[in-house]
Amino acid sequence: MCAAIAQTESNTHRISRPASRPDRAWIYYLLFFLSGFPALLYQIVWQRTLFTLFGVNIQSVTMVVTVFMLGLGLGSLAGGELSVRPGMRLLVAFGAVELSIGAFGACSLWLFHRVAAFTAGATLLTTGLVAFALLLVPTLLMGSTLPLLSEHFVRRTGNVGESVGLLYGVNTLGSGLACLLAAYWLMGSLGESGSVRFAVAMNILVGSTALFLALRHSSAALAPAPGGSAPEPHQTIPFGVGMALACATGFIALAYEILWYRIYSFASGGTARCFAEVLAYYLFGIAYGARAVRSACQDKLGNNIRRTMAAGAEIAVLGGIAAFLVGPALGLWVAHIPSIPVVGLFIAATLLGAAFPLLAHAAIDPAQQVGRGVSLLYLSNIIGSTLGSFLVGFVLLDHWSTRATSVFLLALGILVALVFAAFAGWKVRRAIFAAELLACFVLLFASRPLFAGMYERLLFGAAYHPSMRFSEVIENRSGVISVYRGPTEFGYPAETVFGGGAYDGRFNVTLTQDSNGLFRAYAVAGMGPAAKHVLMIGLASGSWAQVIANEPGVQDFTVVEINPGYLPLIRDHSEVASLLANPRVHIVIDDGRRWLVAHPDRRFDWIVMNTTFNWRANSTNLLSEEFLRLAQQHLTPGGVLYYNTTWSPEVQATGIAMFPYALRLSSFLALSDAPLRLDKERWRSMLTAWQIDGKPVLDPADPAQRAVLENVLRLADQLDRPGGNLESRASLAARLQGVRLITDDNMGTEWLPQKEGQGQTPPRN
Repeated sequence: MCAAIAQTESNTHRISRPASRPDRAWIYYLLFFLSGFPALLYQIVWQRTLFTLFGVNIQSVTMVVTVFMLGLGLGSLAGGELSVRPGMRLLVAFGAVELSIGAFGACSLWLFHRVAAFTAGATLLTTGLVAFALLLVPTLLMGSTLPLLSEHFVRRTGNVGESVGLLYGVNTLGSGLACLLAAYWLMGSLGESGSVRFAVAMNILVGSTALFLALRHSSAALAPAPGGSAPEPHQTIPFGVGMALACATGFIALAYEILWYRIYSFASGGTARCFAEVLAYYLFGIAYGARAVRSACQDKLGNNIRRTMAAGAEIAVLGGIAAFLVGPALGLWVAHIPSIPVVGLFIAATLLGAAFPLLAHAAIDPAQQVGRGVSLLYLSNIIGSTLGSFLVGFVLLDHWSTRATSVFLLALGILVALVFAAFAGWKVRRAIFAAELLACFVLLFASRPLFAGMYERLLFGAAYHPSMRFSEVIENRSGVISVYRGPTEFGYPAETVFGGGAYDGRFNVTLTQDSNGLFRAYAVAGMGPAAKHVLMIGLASGSWAQVIANEPGVQDFTVVEINPGYLPLIRDHSEVASLLANPRVHIVIDDGRRWLVAHPDRRFDWIVMNTTFNWRANSTNLLSEEFLRLAQQHLTPGGVLYYNTTWSPEVQATGIAMFPYALRLSSFLALSDAPLRLDKERWRSMLTAWQIDGKPVLDPADPAQRAVLENVLRLADQLDRPGGNLESRASLAARLQGVRLITDDNMGTEWLPQKEGQGQTPPRN
């Protein structure tokens, strides 16, 4: 290893740097900064659109993300090949690429929806192939831009690390700003189509400006700076080693991003903005790290390969430590200060992001086809990132906890740091490097107490008390499910279920102690047609499913749940355990909307959804006009769609706009193509006949239970009373005039400002 470097050193000499920097270089950097903006905006919108079309279950999500990353990697390879073609005018190629991306973007949403109409409900393999076909062209184009501009600038600067570091940094900075703008303005105000139009305008601006500059300064664009000399060869590590390290560092960086998103999303209750915010500060960190490497390559590292690799070794260790501590540090912060900081994430991303430009500086000779070298390193980095996304997000997190996965990634980071140090000839600051390695091993052995109570702190925040504990935490690739054990004096009832950091129900099926608004589930028996064939989307604690599955007259009951982690919870709680053995109950693990699309011939008397909060990520998929139209197609004549609006005026207005008949019961909305009313006597008859596990739900012979029965039945007398729980369609229509309707494109309230305290407390019944 060291001999290979020594041999390279003996055959090379120091590079002769150009006497001056390229004229108007800032214009090109500005263009590449702006180029990063639409690229990330497209990624956010396109992924969101494809998730809506193909489902937001983990299989579809992983497939779409993997395809996106793979396309970028192949694009990098294509850009590298273009950059070394004789006579290739690099700025012309860059401008043409930007305009081509804009052209695709302009018709992208139309194309996605047309293709999805022919592939609805397809298998995972078909979904992957369709997503690959849809995203191949634009991602190829996006991935090609870094090699093209890297070749252009190394011809001018003679320094790979400097050029790649700055280009990589400014492009990533533009992407990070795009994420923030998407989170705080574009997605909420312009929706998907408006955000895409904004991105198309940016592509046109960048592409046309690049072509103008290329035509006006064609000679200066290709020649070395005046008074300088062409780049000369200098020492490098074996290129295969650089590719392997680029792959490993990409794996670690993307794997940690998945963990960070899980942790931050849990702390925020699963808001849509959380993804864009985490991605933004992750990209800001990478951009800052790349910028720092650019300065170091320009002023300190030069072409000293040992010094470059020694710097890489320390960055790998420090980055691993910082990344490992993000979760525990965030938990401690929010338990004492009512805010969710991004400082730790930014620092860790800065260190992890510095690795790629350092490797480019160490592995690529500026005198040898820089564009191709950058493309191969970038491809390796993206392959590693894709593997990190797939193996950690799809495989490891289905078997390991966040703590165990973090331990694995820290150990992998130590290994990468040792490889860096070995190729530095161990010319590292040995005392400091040894102390950093010792710190890593201390963290490995102290991981259990460090992560203990992390999810409790993240959920309860400043209200956290050391006695507050989860009795169960289930982590899998679909998310994090937790059950609060107690004590109850802090305002959180025992046996409360939280899914992804948001309230998800309680283990309770009785009306005598109705702590989770179960009267809404029992009301199914008093409205609409007899519930013989029922579909429920969402299982959670299983309490609602247990009630409806035991309603007198139910013949078959299909439940579609996206997270299989709820099944072992249900099995361990006696109130709902029999649900899993009920012969009328059929539980399917899938995305609810995807399942409906895949089963066009299924019809139901009732479709019931105890829908999550309307502001949570991807909640629009079950609340939009498009979904309601889909649900209509799966109802029998006179059938009822019955779902939780979580008191959102937008959700309620959308529902009554899509169905001719409606009835609101508390936060729930019943919709049908036939008249609806809550029949008090019919409801009484059903409630007195209802049994769960052989026990009556309400026994009229018991005075206390008879009082509960009469109190519940009084709901039927509250139609359109001020402050009442029962409201007619006419009253709803008058109250909701002018309220915006929810569509897949505008995404409802997902990207609008979140209200204080959302997620940690149950929805108002």
